[in-house]
Amino acid sequence: MYVAQHRIPVTLLIVIAGTATCLFLGAAWARLWPPVVALLVIVVTRHALFGLLAGGLSGAVLLTEGDPAAAVWSVLVDHLAPSLGDSWKQGAIVFTFILGGFAAMLEAGGGLRTLLLRLARPGRDRARQLESAATGLGLLCFFDGLASGLVVGRVGRELADGSGVARVKLAYIADSTSSAVACVAFVSTWIAFQLSMIGEAYALAGRDVNPYEVFLASLPYNFYCWFTLIMVFVAVYWRYHPGPIRRFVDHAAASPGAVHDARPGGPIASALIPLIVLLVSFFAFLVALGSPRPVLPWSRDKLVAAFGSDAGPLVLVLAAGTSSIVAALLFPRQEQGRMRPAARAFGSGVRAMVGPVCILLAAWILGSVIGALGTAELFAGLAARTGSGALLPSLVFLTGAAVSFSTGTSWGTMGLLFPLAVPAAAQLGVSDGQLPIVVAAVFSGAVFGDHCSPFSDTTIVTSISCGVEPHDHVRTQIPYALITAVAAVVLGFLPAGHGVPAAACLAAGALGLCCLPAITK
Repeated sequence: MYVAQHRIPVTLLIVIAGTATCLFLGAAWARLWPPVVALLVIVVTRHALFGLLAGGLSGAVLLTEGDPAAAVWSVLVDHLAPSLGDSWKQGAIVFTFILGGFAAMLEAGGGLRTLLLRLARPGRDRARQLESAATGLGLLCFFDGLASGLVVGRVGRELADGSGVARVKLAYIADSTSSAVACVAFVSTWIAFQLSMIGEAYALAGRDVNPYEVFLASLPYNFYCWFTLIMVFVAVYWRYHPGPIRRFVDHAAASPGAVHDARPGGPIASALIPLIVLLVSFFAFLVALGSPRPVLPWSRDKLVAAFGSDAGPLVLVLAAGTSSIVAALLFPRQEQGRMRPAARAFGSGVRAMVGPVCILLAAWILGSVIGALGTAELFAGLAARTGSGALLPSLVFLTGAAVSFSTGTSWGTMGLLFPLAVPAAAQLGVSDGQLPIVVAAVFSGAVFGDHCSPFSDTTIVTSISCGVEPHDHVRTQIPYALITAVAAVVLGFLPAGHGVPAAACLAAGALGLCCLPAITK
């Protein structure tokens, strides 16, 4: 922190001097300055909010020809206010707050804790059984990445020692089933941010689309997330342990300890029923509000039309609100009753979402400023020198992976890359059918850093909740992440960029990862 505090004034001087130089020279490359400022400030401060705001403000100064007061006014009036008038973005804010409270209630209720204790009952292969149960619980906690890592880590570490499972292996499982799952889930604390970024990026590219349709189209191409989940399966069932993790695993298996503090939690129904309600109500509201009339008889075509409707923001809010009410009604009764503890947990979850929502607002500002400057067109010109738009998904993924690893922020990476990558791809002539691959590449690159960066809040929180040092967690997880990233590029984004179907890429990646234990013996 001491070093960072002394770097901040230097960084501020660099930002001011660089902005002044861009104004004085008036060169075309000055349009790249706002994203550079954002990345520089994020790296120094480790705060995505500060970086995105700094990038947006520096770009506004360029747009107002060096008038700081006019730049601040422009940021608020020209770049933030229009975003707040969009129904998708209004829904994103409300939904993020509500689902944050919902996630906090499920965690506080203890039902997920009880579920893991039940799934991890001692058996013939206690280690694999616990690892499988932890994986299953991580998949079940699709609604929030950070909550997933906390729940799996807190409960799993109580059973890990007695089951002969290395805590670093548990941390890897918890981390790999947190952000990767939240990124591909169509109802999570991530989805509102993702949809808003898609809508903003396509608008900058001159495309009028339904963000949910684009998100669904991008899902098969989100190779890093899918391959991460496949790698967890390989690590659990084939005992694949590359790099430093093997020493920890061998030590834990050779000397299993006692189970620590494996007390039961709350009723399982207090967690499972609200999750079922969340999924069912999402589809019910989607069909009821977004399908062509008459709703009945229901058909697949009507569901597709519902996803393409403008009912998405209202559907997300209604589904989150309904499931939160059910979670409150099923919250375990305590000394203060039921509603008061539930309300307290819900309030803590809402407060925890203030930071992410502020990042969301800052990302909208930066995206609007970048669009006004025409940064994407310049970025497209630079990307065109690669000689082919087919390489763009791979380049976007690698860029996102580098940015997210060095900054530790997935949302900040998305906010930085979306306004650049999608419009640039459109400028390069990438067809509307291929643009979702670029969208998926941004998602995958952002998750890479969230998965294994030593600066990521998910990485740090997961390691602490599992009872391991963050340094040990990072160095034992990076081999898995790097192998998965290589597979995502070689077997995913490169062939997909050249027109290979997503199903073939996913099959090739799954086969390649599953063969690793036999190849590396």
